Amino acid sequence: MTEKKLPHWDLTPLFPSLDSPKFQAAWKDLEGRLQALQPLLDRHEVGPRPMKETDVAAFREIAAAINAMLEAFTPIRAFVSGHVDTDSTNQAAQAKLSELQKMFLGYERLRPRLTAWLARLDPAKINAGPYKLMLDEAKVQAEHMMSEPEEVLAAELRLSGGSAWTKLHGNVSSLITATIQGKELPITAVRNLAYNPDPKIRKEAFEQEIAAWKAHEVPLAAALNGVKGESSTLNRKRRWTSDLEPVLFRNRITPKALGAMQDAVVASFPLWRRYFGAKARALGKARLDWWDLAAPTGKGEKNWTWDESGAFIAEQLGTFSPSDAEVARVAFRERWIDAEPRKGKRGGAYCMGVGQGKSRILANFEETFDSVSTLAHELGHAYHNHCLRERPPLLRMYPMTLAETASIMNETIAVQAALRTLPKKEQLPILEADLQGAAQVVVDIHSRFLFETAVFEKRAVRELSAEEFCSLMLDAQKATYGDALASHHPYMWAVKPHYYGTDFYNFPYTFGLLFGLALYQRYVEEGQAFVARYDDLLASVGTYPAAELAGRFGFDLESRKFWEGGIKVLEGKVARFEKILV
Repeated sequence: MTEKKLPHWDLTPLFPSLDSPKFQAAWKDLEGRLQALQPLLDRHEVGPRPMKETDVAAFREIAAAINAMLEAFTPIRAFVSGHVDTDSTNQAAQAKLSELQKMFLGYERLRPRLTAWLARLDPAKINAGPYKLMLDEAKVQAEHMMSEPEEVLAAELRLSGGSAWTKLHGNVSSLITATIQGKELPITAVRNLAYNPDPKIRKEAFEQEIAAWKAHEVPLAAALNGVKGESSTLNRKRRWTSDLEPVLFRNRITPKALGAMQDAVVASFPLWRRYFGAKARALGKARLDWWDLAAPTGKGEKNWTWDESGAFIAEQLGTFSPSDAEVARVAFRERWIDAEPRKGKRGGAYCMGVGQGKSRILANFEETFDSVSTLAHELGHAYHNHCLRERPPLLRMYPMTLAETASIMNETIAVQAALRTLPKKEQLPILEADLQGAAQVVVDIHSRFLFETAVFEKRAVRELSAEEFCSLMLDAQKATYGDALASHHPYMWAVKPHYYGTDFYNFPYTFGLLFGLALYQRYVEEGQAFVARYDDLLASVGTYPAAELAGRFGFDLESRKFWEGGIKVLEGKVARFEKILV
């Protein structure tokens, strides 16, 4: 690690502190906006009734009020959760987050009657314009709603149900530590040792990590049972035919599109086993162990300092889009990024909007190109937020399938630039890091899909023990990695926060990678003429379904051939990797 301390994000442009007059005033304003919604809906008799002539004006007034409320909510939520996610022991922030969730429940209670009303509006008669998709989706949502009292009760119970279990996972996992070579490290730092070139350190870190998760498996298994049990129960009560069906609806894709993509993914497994085999040979092993998956290959790998990483990312994004590069420069200059791994901070990386097209990025930075790639990825999300800055909040709500579009583009630009500009001795580690990430998104993500499918099937009958979760995890990993690995990670269900937040938060990553690669190929073909269309795509993700947006570029999401095009790009990288090793 560099001696220079890695930055913590600066949240003070949002509010000076939790007890500052500015925060208190914003809190009171949000409270007032939330309280005003019910009288507004009452005045317009919002609920499951036929459309009236006055609904044209009512729709505009209600949409404006909700947009204003969400605009006020965004920076408050970001400020509070930003403190919690970087210090789970911050009791004041934890308490405020709980208060915020309870306050926002006022809006959640109104959503059933609002959805029932929206479902009965004619988009043409009220001149819905960009809100047409929202009204079309309300019709489907209304078909899968419980009674209004049941929906309100479900929203109220979520705070002490699914949301509480999600919070428990975050709080417990952020405080887990393990001792490596006599030094106690937070679990995020322990997991980062998977990138260490020393196989002994990687193995020790893996073994200590497994022991640490096992020591906390009881509360984490309880959390996963709680989250999935609640989802499964509500899905049945809402008359969805499966636990996957509502996820496909929310992601705005068809079962046929998912099937076409996953057929292409499964067909690519022999390709990935070739890659794993080549990497094993490079490391002097017959087969990879789990702790080798992220191991660096090649002797020329440099240490990527924080400042160097920021300069490289901004420079390379500038070759694609000056606007994209400027967002990255601002993010580094104005400390949008929290980079230092530390106890009490959640693992992984994410980007959150804080309002006005600005963002904050949580990362756990190491001096590896993988961390550089992750930063470029998250800065893509920040650029996406920037492109949506002029859209009202209700039209910024996009599905997970399209959430990775800008992040994959940024990541691909950074990787391709590194392979093109760095000395030859540095290219193998860069290419390998890129393939590591792709293997995660294609192979490991599919194992997570298989795992979650099995969990939902069994959780519908009863709770599962930690041992059973581990067994299902191993089954899923063996089905995807095949005989390429000599060992596996039975506690990945405890590691990944995705399982505890949003159902099936796995296949959208694969969708994003392969869709993003297709867009990158189109950029290579069209050059700068592509960028304006790309920006418009990013600004439109809350307005059109995925198939329609893909169709603008001639892509057919229900065709396996389309998805195989992305796999073909990755196949070329595997072949290049094998050639360099030989």
